Amino acid sequence: MPVRNTLKIALKAIRRNKVRSGLTMLGVIIGVASVIAMIALGSGARASIDQQIQSQGTNVIYVSSGSFGRGHGAVRGGAGTITTLTLEDARAIASEVPTVDLLSPMVRGRAQVVAGNQNWNTQMEGGNEHYIAIRNWKLVSGENFTARDVLLADKVCLLGASVANILFPDSDPTGQVIRVRNLPFRVLGVLAAKGQGQWGQDQDDVIVAPYTTLQKKLLGVTHLSQVTVSARTADEVEPTAVEITRILRQRHRSTSPEDDDFTVRTVEEMAATRVEMANTMTMLLMSVASVSLLVGGIGIMNIMLVSVTERTREIGLRMAIGARGKDVLLQFLVEAIVISLLGGMIGIGLGFGLSAAVQKFMQWPAVISSNAVALAFGFAGITGVFFGFYPARKAAGLDPIEALRFE
Repeated sequence: MPVRNTLKIALKAIRRNKVRSGLTMLGVIIGVASVIAMIALGSGARASIDQQIQSQGTNVIYVSSGSFGRGHGAVRGGAGTITTLTLEDARAIASEVPTVDLLSPMVRGRAQVVAGNQNWNTQMEGGNEHYIAIRNWKLVSGENFTARDVLLADKVCLLGASVANILFPDSDPTGQVIRVRNLPFRVLGVLAAKGQGQWGQDQDDVIVAPYTTLQKKLLGVTHLSQVTVSARTADEVEPTAVEITRILRQRHRSTSPEDDDFTVRTVEEMAATRVEMANTMTMLLMSVASVSLLVGGIGIMNIMLVSVTERTREIGLRMAIGARGKDVLLQFLVEAIVISLLGGMIGIGLGFGLSAAVQKFMQWPAVISSNAVALAFGFAGITGVFFGFYPARKAAGLDPIEALRFE
C-alpha cells in the first residue's frame, strides 16, 4: 500500500476519535513543551552568565585579601576579611609579571551620599586611572580621573548609572558637587550602565574615586581590599593568575594553599560554579520533562492497543482481500507517529509560549534555539515509533480468519 494512502487512513482514524486522539496527544504536548521551555531557560541562564562575565571586564583577574583555605593554627577568613594586601604587593605584581597589561589597586567601602535634596547609601570603589579600562567600563559623559588625581588624592569621582539617576534624576551630574560623608567630591563623569553582576548585585549602584582618596580621606586605611588585573590576552589569563599566586606566596611567606592570606580568582573561575549550577538545574528539569514524554508514550501505546482491539474485524477484512502483515504494521505505526508528531508540533508552540511567559512575568532569561526545537520534535517522533511499534506488530500478527470471527 502506498505511504500516502496509509497516511490518509491514519488521519481518518484520528479524526474519527478526535477527543480520544487529543487526550492521547496531551502527554506528548506537555512533554515537548516542557523540554523546550526547560532548554530555553537553561540556555538563557548560560547566556546571562556569559553576558555578566563580559560585563566584568576584559581578561580580568581579582586578587583579594583573605582566603577560604583552612589552616591549622592562625584564624582564617574569607576573601576581603583581613588586611594583609598592600600597595607594595600591587607594585610587585605590576613589575614582576610580564603578562600583566593593566593593574589597579582597589579599596572598597559604603557611604551615605548627598546631592541637593537627594541622598543615597552606595558602594564606594577606589581605583587608579586604569580601573574603568580594566573593567571595560565606558563613560556616557565627562572624563576619567587622572594619575595626578590619584597621586594627590583629589576628591573627584565617577557616578554609576543607578547613582546618577537617583541623585540627579533630571540633569547631567558632570561638574556637580556631591557630599560623601560630608566631604565634597566633584563629579567628573557618569559611567555607562552595566546591569546586574554575576551574583545579582546592581553593578551601577557605585561611585568610583581614586583609591588614595578613599584610603586617606574617607576610610582611614593603608591596606588594599583588592588588586584588579587584566592580562594582555585571554590565553594569558591563567598563566598570569598562577604567576601572581607564586609572587604573593613568596612575599607573604606562604608555603601551601592552606596558608594563603589572599585569593586569586579569574572571572571565568567565578562564573564556573554558576554555569555548573545552571547545567545541573537544566538536566534536572529536562529529566522531569522527559517523564511527561514517557507518560505520553505509554498513553499512545494504550490507545493504539485499544484501537487494535476495536478494529480487529477491519484488520481481518483487509488481510483477507490481500493486505500483507507489513501493510497493517505500517498503518498502525503511522497512526502512532502522526499522533506523536501532531502533539509535538502543538507542544513546540506551547513551549514557545511558556518560555515567553516566564521571561515576561518572572524576568528569567530564555533563549530558544533551533537545536532545542529539533531535539523536542525528534523525541516526539521517537516516542511515536517506540510506543507504537508493539500495538502495530500485534495488529500485523492477527490471524485473518480469527479476526473476521471477532465480535
